[in-house]
Amino acid sequence: MARHMQHLKALRDIAYGYGVSGQPDLAAMARDLGREVHRHRHALTDDLADLRSRNQGFEHWLVARRGKPSISVLVTAWPANHTTHIHNHGGLWGLEIALHGALEVQSWDHDGIGNDLRLAGRNWLGPGDASWFDEDDRYARRCRNLSRHETALTLHVYGGDLAQYLTYEEAGLAGQWLAKPQRSAIAGRLHA
Repeated sequence: MARHMQHLKALRDIAYGYGVSGQPDLAAMARDLGREVHRHRHALTDDLADLRSRNQGFEHWLVARRGKPSISVLVTAWPANHTTHIHNHGGLWGLEIALHGALEVQSWDHDGIGNDLRLAGRNWLGPGDASWFDEDDRYARRCRNLSRHETALTLHVYGGDLAQYLTYEEAGLAGQWLAKPQRSAIAGRLHA
């Protein structure tokens, strides 16, 4: 994973540039990140080829983390046809942008206790497309790699360290959900 990552560094710098305040303009950040992904799509795909061929399952790779204001940048590898549990992001704001492949992103609203969840929307991300969310403990999502054969890659920018979050599993009764605390695992570091 020691490839030269100048394009990943450019994405990190864009995220850091917008992340100078507690709540950045996520739409503008998504636009600028998307422009960079479109401009250097093939180079990014080449730079991250090792992640696409690892076949180690769903993995988060740390690109960068800054303390003040707090922001973290990660790349996630999505195995073919992988679907996450419905999950929140520990109250952090965040942005996800596809680098390679395509994802379906379902948005869910919950009552803040975790007992009532409802599907609020759905969209699809291809390279350069982004989805984002504000700081909100009532927002959750479920994501799925749309490919049956290929690993997808996404860049994630969070307003802090996503160390802990909740996943939601349907309980015995339809419409009832159990919230389960989780800890994020980082597979390694990408040097940008």
